[in-house]
Amino acid sequence: MRIVVLLPALNEESSIGSLIHRVYASAKELCEDVVVVVCDDGSSDGTPDILNELSRELPVEVITHKLNRGLGETIRDLIERACEITEANDLVVRLDADGTHEPIYFEAMKRSIEKGADVVIASRFAPSGGQLGVPKSRAFLSRGANLFMRVIFPIKGLREYSSGFRMYRAQVLHQAVAFYGNNFIQIKGLGFTCTLEKLVKLNMMGVRFEEIPFVLRYDRKTGSSKMVTSVTTLGYGVLAVLYHWPFGGWRRQARNSGAPFRVPNDDVGLSP
Repeated sequence: MRIVVLLPALNEESSIGSLIHRVYASAKELCEDVVVVVCDDGSSDGTPDILNELSRELPVEVITHKLNRGLGETIRDLIERACEITEANDLVVRLDADGTHEPIYFEAMKRSIEKGADVVIASRFAPSGGQLGVPKSRAFLSRGANLFMRVIFPIKGLREYSSGFRMYRAQVLHQAVAFYGNNFIQIKGLGFTCTLEKLVKLNMMGVRFEEIPFVLRYDRKTGSSKMVTSVTTLGYGVLAVLYHWPFGGWRRQARNSGAPFRVPNDDVGLSP
């Protein structure tokens, strides 16, 4: 089994080095074969130099965008690369590079996969989860956004829709890319909308989601937020329209194309 860790990065010189060392150490406790894939989305600070140095001492692969393309295209490139270098029963983890997501949760996420989940989400809103250092206004907006998502895009058992900290059975990503093609992440230019879009489209496939409680360490965030709230909010609205309308939207298209379907997963356990 291989674990592939995906990190989108934009001007993360103050956190990326130490985070990759922690990520690699945590993943190595679970699996001997670990690869970290970073997409540098047009960083203008020292991030490229740090990544170049790290790639000489650790299994770190770097995808470089010379110009900033946004999170949607960055995640698309990371997922496509993960599909190229994984087998069906491997694990793919995506987390942020700003120090707010800690790899100490990898073990709990892997246990959920072993019990049958296809996608595991690190959730602030699960029992025992939480967040530290988040401004009250931002925390209010986050809870409001998640409530909106739960109403518009109901997914059984999920409370956390906006967390980018997730572990996937690689088979799920292979099938999603094969089914949706380049439209797996269709809304690329509207902020952090892609984080929700992936959930919605995976849910239409019928994958099994689980949450594990985690604490968002916003107090450890080393740089400014990359999210433009107004743009991401617009993206959520566009996503809602595409999902529900016209004539059933994405849901109808998915049904007519053969989805939703159950990801084949008769052998729940992971190969050693």
